[in-house]
Amino acid sequence: ERLLSDLRRMAAAVPRDVPVEFCIQEAGFVHEEIVAQLGATHADLLVLGTHGRSGFQRLFLGSVTEKVIRKTPCPTLVVPPRAPDVPAGSPIQFRRILCAVDFSESSLDALAHAINMAEEADAQLTVLHVVEFPPMLNEEPTLPAVDLSRLREAAASDGRRKLEELIPEEARTYCTVDTAVVEGRAYREILRQATERQSDLIVMGHGRGAFDLLLFGSTTHHVIRASACPVLIVRRS
Repeated sequence: ERLLSDLRRMAAAVPRDVPVEFCIQEAGFVHEEIVAQLGATHADLLVLGTHGRSGFQRLFLGSVTEKVIRKTPCPTLVVPPRAPDVPAGSPIQFRRILCAVDFSESSLDALAHAINMAEEADAQLTVLHVVEFPPMLNEEPTLPAVDLSRLREAAASDGRRKLEELIPEEARTYCTVDTAVVEGRAYREILRQATERQSDLIVMGHGRGAFDLLLFGSTTHHVIRASACPVLIVRRS
């Protein structure tokens, strides 16, 4: 009863014309119950906060948010602790959207979502591709038969061409779209670009396997842990 009262108080600012249902469940694993409720309610968007757990706990225990993202069938909007406050009753409109594309199927799905959102809000959409070379190329610049500068130039040119081909011409009628190709660690460059462009939303795909996530994490998880703005995760069905 106390929790239900808290939920109702938190939802007091919701406009009267928006139907609200409250649900409190007891479960052994929180992330599994959230995923189960997604199926039961046929939700097409999940919104989660994250507390930015780090170090030992994150490494060995993970977090509810990261575990849910691996299994949720619908897009997930992750709101980090450093995201700007939203005044009660004010509409949320994302005006500066950054969409990271690595040309995987999940990132192309994410781009489709980003374009639709940008068109609805008449927003500025930046489509970003990060060229991430294996560390050994930078550590061993004198490897025989490797022209690193030419390799970098070709990768950047190819990335720009692919990005331009992905943007429908009609999208530029309803929103402002630009593309960017940079080199570096993917998650670091995504966060840096979001900060420099004062983005109020990052849109990303998510599709790596469980083994990779266990051993190495993922670009998506690195971004949601450190982002200062909400992150919309689109997972390939």
